[in-house]
Amino acid sequence: MLWNLIKQDRGGQVLLALLVLAIILVPLLNGLPTDHPLHLPTYMVAVMGKYLTLALLALSVDLVWGYLGILTLGHGAFFALGGYVMGMYLMRQIGDRGVYGHPELPDFMVFLNWDSLPWYWTGLDQFWFAAILILLVPGLLAYIFGALAFRSRVSGVYLSIITQALTFALMLAFFRNEMGFGGNNGLTDFKDILGFNLQSRQTRVGLFIASAVALALGYLLCRYITQSRLGKVCVAVRDAESRSRFLGYRVENVKLWVFTLSAMIAGVAGALYVPQVGIINPNEFSPLNSIEIVVWVAVGGRATLYGAVAGAIFINYAKTWFTTELPDVWLFALGAIFILVTVFLPKGLAGLLRRREGSA
Repeated sequence: MLWNLIKQDRGGQVLLALLVLAIILVPLLNGLPTDHPLHLPTYMVAVMGKYLTLALLALSVDLVWGYLGILTLGHGAFFALGGYVMGMYLMRQIGDRGVYGHPELPDFMVFLNWDSLPWYWTGLDQFWFAAILILLVPGLLAYIFGALAFRSRVSGVYLSIITQALTFALMLAFFRNEMGFGGNNGLTDFKDILGFNLQSRQTRVGLFIASAVALALGYLLCRYITQSRLGKVCVAVRDAESRSRFLGYRVENVKLWVFTLSAMIAGVAGALYVPQVGIINPNEFSPLNSIEIVVWVAVGGRATLYGAVAGAIFINYAKTWFTTELPDVWLFALGAIFILVTVFLPKGLAGLLRRREGSA
């Protein structure tokens, strides 16, 4: 069944093969002596793991934009919510090892003279409960938002603006200290996850492998959906929504469930992102971040899935290089990349592979 799913998907085959190769090679190269020419530093393992989580986020956006035609400018909110849930779990693991030594309250709550944990922090000292909330919180928000928007038949640019307003409102809320999420500083100074030291080489490698596996599973899930009857209906809704409605399909239900699933995938990406970067703050809700995600997908190639992955990794690698070597040039470089791809590669980087397959 798995082979049938990707048998006609050359790009997916390449992506999955590269992920398997990375899962094998990264631990081996990281385990080499530090003076070995092929040694992969631990900090690079964390950076590569971060790229994979952002690729999973781009995958979730491609599912709704590429196949359903919903240009969402607020998916960064679902990513950040999943990250905050993971951050809350990691903060509960610190215990009395914080600066103030309080056995239960995080340092920022002690500093702000909180007497006890807010009710919504209850149970987040257990990983299984946090894992449920990582899916439930973004999914529930997307479901409520989608039920109101799609059943009111809001679409097009109006829906894009509303999704952007949603993430902006959440950003402003999370900046407030009284919300109990660390204010503008966010959540940081994490110690361990599942009892493993977050700074250790083995934990970093484990998080990288978890990110690679999550990306592979996310890709296969999205591929399964797009190749199913639901996927065909999604494309029909994207290309001719009124006609699909006339034929008897409940368009709002199709949009709602796919949008909700996409938000849950974004939440998982955020949860894997946080322990590898070591911080989560309200800036992750920034509307500019959500717009940048759309650029990743556009550069990689809409409605391909693997193109979104390639675009996310390519753009974020370029961002890392430019912000290190030429920090003042990065935004100009991003704009130039977007324009060049739009003009010369209208189908994105994935179009190169498809063009090659067509000429073969």
